[in-house]
Amino acid sequence: MIAAAAVLFGHAGFDRGRRSQESPEALSAGSSPAPAADLPPPETTDANPQPKAHPATLGRYRIESQIGRGSMGAVYLGRDPQIGRQVAIKTLALSREFEGEKLVEARERFFREAETAGRLQHPGIVTIFDAGEAQDLAYIAMEYIKGEDLQRYTSPGRLLPVAQLLEIVARVAEALAYAHSQGVVHRDVKPANVMVDLDSGLVKVTDFGVARLDDSSRTRTGLVLGTPSFMSPEQMAGRRTDGRSDLYSLGVMLFQLLTASLPHQGETMAKLMNQIANEAAPDIRTLRPELPQELADVVALALEKRPEVRYADGGQMAQDLRTLAAAMLAAPPAESGTVEEFEKTVTFSRVEPRHNSES
Repeated sequence: MIAAAAVLFGHAGFDRGRRSQESPEALSAGSSPAPAADLPPPETTDANPQPKAHPATLGRYRIESQIGRGSMGAVYLGRDPQIGRQVAIKTLALSREFEGEKLVEARERFFREAETAGRLQHPGIVTIFDAGEAQDLAYIAMEYIKGEDLQRYTSPGRLLPVAQLLEIVARVAEALAYAHSQGVVHRDVKPANVMVDLDSGLVKVTDFGVARLDDSSRTRTGLVLGTPSFMSPEQMAGRRTDGRSDLYSLGVMLFQLLTASLPHQGETMAKLMNQIANEAAPDIRTLRPELPQELADVVALALEKRPEVRYADGGQMAQDLRTLAAAMLAAPPAESGTVEEFEKTVTFSRVEPRHNSES
């Protein structure tokens, strides 16, 4: 059986604080955070009830506060004194977690992450400014984002209006399409790795921490990166992945944001792997009957088991989502309209998406 492995911050399990309506860290670093009301207090020890101290500086950056902590490192809010810019700084105590050849490999992967993510210059992707080592910590300095991650909107009673959600997911799809055009696959697309500010309209994909260049020479058989429930069948099986794997994960994210549930929820890793590999995802209309069939078609196409039948490009998925959003805004209210009336307003970029055509 293939074990799901988290590299660097893939499953560091950060507990991320929020101030007012902000989640200021630019990186989502691992498992989905608890709702704001359930977040634990800052780390303490029995001998000293005060929050754990943070370094005064890292490289040239002044550290202002700690905004997240996990088992392998922390995320700090810092400031670049040269230009007065606030940054989020992601750290990893490599020498405490690894030794020997594993330390060399971890350091190489950490800086490869920085190099890879630093190449991505897109308004929908968090910007990486710098990387280095100081005080036995490897760090990456990146864009500081005010907002909150989409995990907040995955529970009953907090789901976003559908048309608004489709625009957000369309922008994520476009950001992924750009990354894929640069040879970069995210490999951990999920609500916790998308930051939004609903007031300003900001949408940013974060944490390319488990991404790597789409280079088969760097692929190690049996290594699985990402968060299990959001993995594509090929990723779960440890096979070589490309951008279509990210679009499957985006389909899982869309499913969860629409229904407040995941398409596959195995009690064990073995059961989850079997479901993802072999069992069709439920139709979203079994959970929300008021949703249009056309939207169910888009979700089903994104969740296709076969990569060759799935959406091939994030731009195409974004176009379909925007077509749906526009139609929903133009359609009569649900209580007076009908599915047939809605479908007459929708024209997709493919002939018939619900048939999972390869065209």
